[in-house]
Amino acid sequence: MTNLHVFDFTFQNLSKKNMTFHDVFEHIVQFMKKDPNGCYRLIFGTDSQIHTTYTRFITGIVIHCESKGAWACIRKVIVPRKMTNLHERISYETTLTEEVVSMFTEEKKELLIDIVLPNIYKGSSFTIEGHIDIGATNKNKTRIFVNEMVGRMESLGIEPKIKPDSFVASYYANRFTK
Repeated sequence: MTNLHVFDFTFQNLSKKNMTFHDVFEHIVQFMKKDPNGCYRLIFGTDSQIHTTYTRFITGIVIHCESKGAWACIRKVIVPRKMTNLHERISYETTLTEEVVSMFTEEKKELLIDIVLPNIYKGSSFTIEGHIDIGATNKNKTRIFVNEMVGRMESLGIEPKIKPDSFVASYYANRFTK
């Protein structure tokens, strides 16, 4: 197993490995250009899993078009120890999401918005969401971190989603943490 560090910004999905951020951005642009009338959600989310000697973090990036499917990829980060402190782990998940979101500069977001903008009156749309693998219900141990993590996503100007609506973190990224 390779040890990926926080500064390793390579992405992968089931059909392509070792994508750069530029590759990822181009895939998103091409996906959106196929249907400029679409309702798009650019979604980010991170999940983690503690293993015997390390903790694996997976950040998912998903561009979803309502009723037209999605394109997605992940970034993997390995921390070479068991991160058993829940607050530390949830906070680091949020940090990794923030890192990837920050790669989508204002200029890059404008490029994506410009794809759907001419069709906005025909119903096209573009939103950006940050999915956080936490829940607010009483049975959820992470509920005490909801305000903090939601505030961090809001400070980036993206719409935060928590369980049960945080599917990119809770389901997509989760599949790759095992």
